Amino acid sequence: MQKVTVRVPASTSNLGPGFDCLGVALNIHNSFTFRRSPARQSDHPGIVSEAANRFSQQAHCRACSFSCSMAEQVPRLRGLGSSATIRLGTLLAINRLSGDPLDRSTIFRLCAELEGHPDNAAPATFGGFTVIGSAHTADRTPRRGVRTLQRFTVSARLYFVLLIPELKIQTSRARRILPARISHTAAVENCGNACALTAAFASQDYEKLRGTFIDHLHQPFRAKLIPFLPHVVAAAERAGALGAFLSGSGSTIAAVTLHAPKKVAAAMSRAATTPVRTIITHADNRGAKILTNH
Repeated sequence: MQKVTVRVPASTSNLGPGFDCLGVALNIHNSFTFRRSPARQSDHPGIVSEAANRFSQQAHCRACSFSCSMAEQVPRLRGLGSSATIRLGTLLAINRLSGDPLDRSTIFRLCAELEGHPDNAAPATFGGFTVIGSAHTADRTPRRGVRTLQRFTVSARLYFVLLIPELKIQTSRARRILPARISHTAAVENCGNACALTAAFASQDYEKLRGTFIDHLHQPFRAKLIPFLPHVVAAAERAGALGAFLSGSGSTIAAVTLHAPKKVAAAMSRAATTPVRTIITHADNRGAKILTNH
């Protein structure tokens, strides 16, 4: 095989209270075409070379030399999993060019390790709504690199309304402003909201999503970087959305609604104090897909 094209969906993560463990794949995609070629590794972006090297280590083989091109729809540095699409696209493409030595679960694990968190890697790999937990041994010691994953299909009845500011936010910067400790009360409320949110997605009883997106772990602190966040969330809910939240580390703000997505988008835009654009989309239930083999 000489060429492969891979399509990888964007993702929205955290969904408010599900910090680093909840995510949904979105019907917005980046496509990557990899070709066998004598190109040097220094010709590739660092994020691509890093993923290629990690593949070689895991597969215990020398990765083939390749060239790559990208067709990007997912905006970078906006909390929509752009980096995960690049890493996952690289891993899947090189795996296919190398004869598929790794299965998809291993590819997901490698992508999550490269990302440093699994909440974008999981929905991008498998599609739908994903819940990630950490696996432990019998003595409750975390098993490094091993995670539990549950996936649920998301109905096309549910719209995702994305408000995308021009503002770019580095994930590392958004993580540095988070406090080292939170109160027991805040932690309990977050657990309750994340559980209720998961139950609503699992049962597809989406009306029960109302009130579940409230978070105390990251959004109140990241609002310092995105001061219009609470105003946009409130505007979305007044317009009929089931709820709204900061997508990943931002700057995108996502709302979910069963009705009148254009009305919700317009209300969110009016509440923002900076130039923005909006996208109305649905979940992607298929995840990353190999489009062509040559």
